[in-house]
Amino acid sequence: MEFQASLALVAPELVLSLSGLALLLAAAWGGDKASRLISILAVAALVGAGFLAAPALCNGASGPDTLAFGGQVKVDAFAAFAKLLIYLAAAASLIVAPAFFERVKAMRAEYPVLVLFAAMGMGIMVSAADLVTLYIGLELNSLAAYVLAAFLRTDERSAEAGLKYFVLGALASGFLLYGMSLTYGFAGTTSFAGIHAALAGDMSKGALFGLVFVLSGLAFKISAAPFHMWTPDVYEGAPTPVTTFFASAPKVAAMALTMRVVVDAFGAQVQAWQQIVMIVALVSIVVGALGAIGQDNIKRLMAYSSINNVGFILIGLAAATQQGASAMLVYLAIYVAMTIGGFVAILMLKDANGEPVEQIAQIAGLSSHRKVLAVCLAMIMFSLAGIPPLFGFWGKFLVFQAAVQAGMVPLAAIGIAASVIGAFYYLKVVKVMYFDEPANVAVGKSDWAHQALLAICAIFISPLGYLLTGWLGGMADKAAAALYFVG
Repeated sequence: MEFQASLALVAPELVLSLSGLALLLAAAWGGDKASRLISILAVAALVGAGFLAAPALCNGASGPDTLAFGGQVKVDAFAAFAKLLIYLAAAASLIVAPAFFERVKAMRAEYPVLVLFAAMGMGIMVSAADLVTLYIGLELNSLAAYVLAAFLRTDERSAEAGLKYFVLGALASGFLLYGMSLTYGFAGTTSFAGIHAALAGDMSKGALFGLVFVLSGLAFKISAAPFHMWTPDVYEGAPTPVTTFFASAPKVAAMALTMRVVVDAFGAQVQAWQQIVMIVALVSIVVGALGAIGQDNIKRLMAYSSINNVGFILIGLAAATQQGASAMLVYLAIYVAMTIGGFVAILMLKDANGEPVEQIAQIAGLSSHRKVLAVCLAMIMFSLAGIPPLFGFWGKFLVFQAAVQAGMVPLAAIGIAASVIGAFYYLKVVKVMYFDEPANVAVGKSDWAHQALLAICAIFISPLGYLLTGWLGGMADKAAAALYFVG
């Protein structure tokens, strides 16, 4: 009976697993001609998994009833919130892919299958309640991601991105594994609850080293400085639909996993990890802001933007409060919409021959011939900069408020000051589009699916998004309460 209850709890992962296997067989039989149909079925599988995950969030599931397979997995409201964001981002990356890959005759039936398996791995990551489960989910996601980064086999940039991601990802996995082994050695268990209990007293130096190495490995996955070195190269070199996926879904999964690890496993030693998170947050904000200033490629600029935004999100984690966790989740939801919208807009930047336009100088005067695209891209840039009344401001406001209420006024003040610096490179893009002499390069037509996705994201981050603050905040509060559940 317990096994059946566990299977019911992991129903979203079962749906993705079985769908992935079935679609893999379909890909083998139907070949690349069936890739568009397989993509549609993969999106349907993600929607189905989302419907199965949603009740746990709506009901605020928490406590012992959410544990499956002997405490290896925790399927609570927090995991459900993260899964819904992951599935939405994965579905978006599938919807925008066919038009991009078919142009270069590189659409493969394996692409949607890899995205499904990566999403399944991320679902396991956010539900992990044990170091072993954590690593299984992480590697399942990573193995699919390495292939996705190098998906354009004839493109040198894509091959280089895949190789860099694989080598540095393996290094980060080594850090993580070493930290896990140290933690296991000093705690005597791999269970998050067991580690929490074992480290309730004085923390030994060995356990502290374990914590540092675990956080270092996780910092690579969220591309936080100083473990960000792979991000600009991989974002630029990977196919843009894959970059859309990397910048959204894995970011949510890795951030949620980091929250789970520090609260569930190391929650008894807040002082030990809080200082580390504060330093990483500030370094990420500064590196992201300064690194983006000199970029002339818009995908690299978005890479540094993601590093910058990770720093802001980590301010909520540094607060080490339930309110801080709720603020992080709201920020993540808004960030996913801004990121997907940003990369969809980049996908729509094409020349007359349909070739991608990635240089910022080439979108000069975009507002003169593609007014709607320029408006949407400007909205996304203003929102990423946190300029009111766009919805991106609300995410930053919440994390800064959580930091202030936790007594971290200097941290919030530095974050606000760095946010002003970061606004420079976002405004540079807007200035080029609206005030420079038209380059008349990005004149290509866009796919209807891209237009629809961009419209949805633009509406969400517009002032109309504030109509969702009560509902989104309520869902985030339920998820944060599940994460901090004691009983």
